[in-house]
Amino acid sequence: MTSGAAHRDPGLAAQVAGAWTLLLPRADEIADTISARLLEEDAEGYDRLPPELRAEVRQSTRVHLRRGLEVLAEADVPGGATVELWRETGRTRARQGVPMELVLNAYTMGSRVLWQALIDLARTTPVSDQVLLEAGQSVWAALDVQYAVMIDGYRDESRKLQRRDLQRQQHVLDALVQGRGADPEFAAEVRAVLGVGADASVACVVALYDGALDEPLTAADDRLARLGVTSFWHVRAGVWFGLLAGPLVEEDALAELFAPHARGRVGVAASPDGVAGFATAFALATRAAETLPRGERRVVPVSDRLPEVLLAGSPEVLPLLRSQTLGTLLAQPAHQRRTLVRTLAALLRHDGSAKHAAEELFCHRNTVIYRAKQIEQLTGRTLTDPRDKLMLELALMTVEPDAGGPE
Repeated sequence: MTSGAAHRDPGLAAQVAGAWTLLLPRADEIADTISARLLEEDAEGYDRLPPELRAEVRQSTRVHLRRGLEVLAEADVPGGATVELWRETGRTRARQGVPMELVLNAYTMGSRVLWQALIDLARTTPVSDQVLLEAGQSVWAALDVQYAVMIDGYRDESRKLQRRDLQRQQHVLDALVQGRGADPEFAAEVRAVLGVGADASVACVVALYDGALDEPLTAADDRLARLGVTSFWHVRAGVWFGLLAGPLVEEDALAELFAPHARGRVGVAASPDGVAGFATAFALATRAAETLPRGERRVVPVSDRLPEVLLAGSPEVLPLLRSQTLGTLLAQPAHQRRTLVRTLAALLRHDGSAKHAAEELFCHRNTVIYRAKQIEQLTGRTLTDPRDKLMLELALMTVEPDAGGPE
């Protein structure tokens, strides 16, 4: 731990070690001075820590100061044990949640107070200027090593804690999807792990992978943070989903927020019942995303896709609805089928107005009227009857946009 000059001169090295040895009887006194200054100068930082941790600072400082002095005094102390003490301190402080800057400042202050103690000693004890110079170099060289070892231990433990926290978060998200949010005991665990209370405003975002290797939704954390919304993300059964909590905007506004980040089909659903209803929100957001055509990059709120979601939730009804309503029309030759399907969709969008449908289709109004009569004849439904219109709209949702094939 001493400088290169001291290593080249064994006599000087021995004098430096001897100077540090003179301070060993005052080790606890010096350590207590360091502790007092730490708690005074970094009061704001330490006040945020639990009282028991602040009390531990004094004892920990004593252990570190004595061990450091023993190393500088070249006492019979295993070097590996000292290094492990520094590394374990880094790990411990990371587990305790002590900011790294406080730990580093403690080491710096300790070295500064120790060096000052040696200077004060030199005023009453014959210690040469050369010995003081070499001793100063040794204590600051030791600090560099302490920094490196402690930081390595701190970061290693921080990574472990992050992995552990992530695993706990993923476990909680899996359980919420499975419907455990209504369990009061589990709701307490949600609060402990995610910081989300049982009565918090919650929403779910689901993005389908659709076989792609890339994530179907890029990060929107910054935009959410500006709204004061926290988010937690996980992958489950081929979908990328997130729990949003905080002052949430409406579903359609959430869809707009995520739109620039969509790389695939994405659904959004709010949970009016908070964490208790997250499983339902997950199911609805998934179904909303599944109602979009594969390959589409789009975000939809479930509130805008309720008819499609209802149909998707009853797959056994789809063939019957399609055959009973559009069966004869879909059996027509490809060109006629495609034309009639497009005309029907335009008429339904414009509440049966042949004029507006014709403008959309770029054809004459009389042409649309003629096609409308064909549609009514083939389907047995009337475009002016509310129930028939509803049946046709629902049935049309089960047909691909290009169901008629090429023109």
